[in-house]
This record gives sequence, structure tokens and C-alpha cells, in this order.
Amino acid sequence: MALYDLLPVYKVSYDLLLQLYHISKNMERDYKFTLGEKIKNESTELIINIYKANTKEDKIDLLEKAKTNIEVIRLLIRVYKDLKQISLKDFISVSEKIENTSKQINAWYTQQKKIKAST
Repeated sequence: MALYDLLPVYKVSYDLLLQLYHISKNMERDYKFTLGEKIKNESTELIINIYKANTKEDKIDLLEKAKTNIEVIRLLIRVYKDLKQISLKDFISVSEKIENTSKQINAWYTQQKKIKAST
């Protein structure tokens, strides 16, 4: 088991969480405590699921949860953009982190499915 904070997927998802916290500070009040809290909670759950998956032998369920987290974050960031609560520059940066995290989680998930199938 690798240390969770050395995992590339953990690092990029942590950077994503920090960026989402910074962005939510500048949101209009109407959205800050609804949409802003939802995306921060979802990002926190993502990191927790990555940590838990790294510590468990059977990772598939937790990786499925992480995949769901990343899709919810992707949806909410699009809502941010459509409501004009995020700059285009920040939207692109966040989208790149989301995509990077998603690819790593999917690769990890695929690897775990193959391992489970071979046993």
C-alpha cells in the first residue's frame, strides 16, 4: 500500500479541492451556501474515497463512489460556469484537474477489475 498522499490521483484531487474552496469564496451569496457547499462536500468525499480505496483490499466499491463524486463535481462546475460564478480561466483549470482525476480513477478502477477477475 502506497502512502495516500504520494498517490498522483490524491495530489491532483487535493489541488482540485483547494481551488474549489478559493473559487467558492468569490461566489454570490445566493450560490455560496448552496452550490458552493455542495461542490466542496463532494470534493471532500472524493478525497476520502481515494484514501479509503488505497487502504482497502477490495477497492472497487470505493472507486465507483469516487467515479460518482467526480461526475457530480463535473456537473456542478458546469452549473458554476452557466451561472457565471466562475471565470473562464478558472473553469478551464478546474476542468483539467477534473479530467486528470477522472482518468486516474478510471485507470485504477479498470486495473482493480482485472485483478478481481483473475482471482
